Amino acid sequence: MKIPISVLVVIYKSNGEVLLIERADKSNFWQSVTGSVDAIDEDLSTAAEREVLEETGIDIQFLPANSLQDMHHQIEYEIYPQWRHRYAPGVIKNTEHWFSLRVPDNTQVQLAPREHVAYQWLPHAEAVSKCFSRSNGEAILQLFSAP
Repeated sequence: MKIPISVLVVIYKSNGEVLLIERADKSNFWQSVTGSVDAIDEDLSTAAEREVLEETGIDIQFLPANSLQDMHHQIEYEIYPQWRHRYAPGVIKNTEHWFSLRVPDNTQVQLAPREHVAYQWLPHAEAVSKCFSRSNGEAILQLFSAP
């Protein structure tokens, strides 16, 4: 069973382009990297690093220090009914913690084909409008409105 605690990682380049990936199980469902913690006590940064590696092939260990930043923001949302079977009976809400990851402009992406089928680098405003999830768009907006 999945644990209803997750991370969302907005991956971006210095030119403001944001990486969006399309889910394999839902056509035209574009999002940032997301994923649940593997254990209730898993460090959120560790979960973010793991999910980025699993979903994009980007290994944060090889990036400059402090590339991954905790945005110190979390939201609680209702889990879509079609995905509730992945959680314990009665679990309908998930708490999502936001992170950002600045990557070099020449970063290569290697998708996990069972999870995602396509990716795009988009200007942040365009990425906001393409995200299926409103909160994912809000995370991008928050990142690019920070001082």
